[in-house]
Amino acid sequence: MAEFTAQDVQKLRKATGVGMMDAKKALEETGGDFEKAGEYLREKGLADAKKRAGRDANDGAVGYYLHRQLGRPVVGTLVELASETDFVAKSPEFQEVANDIAMHIAAAGPRWVRRDEVPGDALEKERELITRQAQNEGKPEHIIPKIVEGKLASFFADYVLEEQKFVNPDKFEGTVGEMVAALAAKMGENIRVRRFCRIAVGEED
Repeated sequence: MAEFTAQDVQKLRKATGVGMMDAKKALEETGGDFEKAGEYLREKGLADAKKRAGRDANDGAVGYYLHRQLGRPVVGTLVELASETDFVAKSPEFQEVANDIAMHIAAAGPRWVRRDEVPGDALEKERELITRQAQNEGKPEHIIPKIVEGKLASFFADYVLEEQKFVNPDKFEGTVGEMVAALAAKMGENIRVRRFCRIAVGEED
């Protein structure tokens, strides 16, 4: 039988955002290994989210965040977090996650919600830039495509909201997409970020 304590369950709940029974089951399934339990829950959450992805999410809430400097707001964000029902959208936990994502957007400055929203011309420009850099560094031609794909993955992690690491790992360790998936798994609904906006004083569009 796996050996773990109630404190381990609480720690896993805090790190992943799942319920107590799900955290306990994950630790049981992985022999009490905290890291493996976290991976187990993320994989399960992503799999369950894919099953729910086809369902309509026409309700939701708007999260918001204002970052102040010297007593004045200098960065403001709004994010629409969609759900299937108003019951879930009205829950304090749902609104907290929406506001957490808004805070993350203020800090991380993503450009797009998900990978398929990245314009083709932006991707092509990035591919050309990476290819030229690799060629200028004298990289062998046959490995340049692999270099391009690897650096594109980093590009997505830098600028696509769902693929960015959440900025407060003490609250959730993982990407924003995984955080939303964990909430969806807990609530049993299709939950997703629909859109966001970010305004910063002095920044160009």
